[in-house]
Amino acid sequence: MKKKNLYIWSASTILLVMATTYSCKKSDLDTTNVNAVTTDQYYKNATELTKGVNAVYKAVQSINLVNREWFFIHDLRSDEVSPGGSQLEVPRAQMLAGTFDPTNSVLNSVWNGWYTVIFRANVVLDNAGKVTDDVAIRDRRVGEAKFLRAWAYFDLVSQWGAVPLHTTTIKSPNEFKPRAAVADVYAQIIKDLQDAAAVLPGKSGTDKGRATNAAANALLGRVLMQNGDYGGAKAALLKIPTSGADGYSLTARFLDNFEEETEFNSESIFEMVYVDKGDNGFNWGGDSPTEAQSTVRNQEYNPVAWRNLIPSNKLLNEFENTATGAAKTDPRYKFSFYETGDAYNNGASVLLASDQNGESSTVNGVTKKVGFRKFMIIYKEGLPAASFHPGGNNQRILRYAEVLINLAECENELGNIGAAASYLNMVRARASVAMPPYPTAQFRVASKADVTKAIMHEKMVEMADEEVRNVDIVRWRKKGYFTTDPLSYFKANRDELLPIPTAELDNNPEVNGHQNPGY
Repeated sequence: MKKKNLYIWSASTILLVMATTYSCKKSDLDTTNVNAVTTDQYYKNATELTKGVNAVYKAVQSINLVNREWFFIHDLRSDEVSPGGSQLEVPRAQMLAGTFDPTNSVLNSVWNGWYTVIFRANVVLDNAGKVTDDVAIRDRRVGEAKFLRAWAYFDLVSQWGAVPLHTTTIKSPNEFKPRAAVADVYAQIIKDLQDAAAVLPGKSGTDKGRATNAAANALLGRVLMQNGDYGGAKAALLKIPTSGADGYSLTARFLDNFEEETEFNSESIFEMVYVDKGDNGFNWGGDSPTEAQSTVRNQEYNPVAWRNLIPSNKLLNEFENTATGAAKTDPRYKFSFYETGDAYNNGASVLLASDQNGESSTVNGVTKKVGFRKFMIIYKEGLPAASFHPGGNNQRILRYAEVLINLAECENELGNIGAAASYLNMVRARASVAMPPYPTAQFRVASKADVTKAIMHEKMVEMADEEVRNVDIVRWRKKGYFTTDPLSYFKANRDELLPIPTAELDNNPEVNGHQNPGY
């Protein structure tokens, strides 16, 4: 007789699914796989610790997170996108319409993905003390693991609120954790980022794609702003260098932040790395050692591919335009979006309405088809190849323009409206943008409320579809900065947070019965 036992841990105890097949003889259960390598045997040196940290990055890079579901969950929880057409898959359409429930596959994937990151980071951190052959590399890898764990918990706490907090490796299926207080989760995130910033090198002293001290401080600034500590956020953001080999500055050309040939430029603080495999193969299953290192963002949003999401009319009409009374039409509109009639494929092709499936948009009263340009690779690629091509364009996670706008918000909240406007004007002065400085006819900056309006505008047009709007909405909603909520379906005491996934409730007895309000 054969029997199969399936033990499922909750995602916060790291989604371990252990399926074992055995005979009815007890002796068969006492065997050990002599070829298995345990954590007690591994992490003997800096090389092995580095491989462990690489596995944490790989979890972040995977299809559950930055490769696909991460950008979807942030975009779908914002007012920057609309469905490109009926081809938008049901779980994503539910997220966009606010009709999702705790079984939704998109939110489940992101929850599971971040707890996988946390588990792998904890394994590294628990075993790093055994490494003594290269202390400098060891300390750097510890900093990277803490940075990635902090990012994971920030995404979780900002979207779900109180979540299980694990800071050591789970070793048994009974190590369940209850939902930790939001303040405790933020305290751990802040500590991790402060620790990381203290040991991580500048960009000149590390491999491209690895976290740096600037990345830790930029993320710390985001976190402290979200937690209401604008003074602390300002201090962290001002630690990002602006000169020397490790210095950051705005690129003259706005599009350098979204094309493959200009990855890791002077403005880029942290990127998630992808590589074009050279063919159209892609492993939709996720996290295997042989899967392609490409991303499907180019496929999902590409104007001549699936076009699952398109820019919302709200986003398109946010850009200053002479047609609506502005002194100059903002060049960032054309840098952020493709519309019918635009050249692409290195100027060899013109975008036709028939190339773009799905819905049209309305921009300043004109109906036309519009799609995203950021991170798309059709700027150098035409049909038919562009209709399906998982690409290698890196996802920029943190860039210096956001640091400047965040500093503007910090100064404004601290009562320094002149300094706030100056930071915004630095962003507008980029050579390829050259928008008139504030104050303008449409954006006065004579009061805190005026500057808040300018900050909200500048953040939206500068960072359009870069997965920051969702978190900004959460922060600004709490401060009462919206007269009408950006989410059309929003209901108070429900839509501030996502629901805890059903699988977590079912498998974690410490969380069961503690769902977020309204679900």
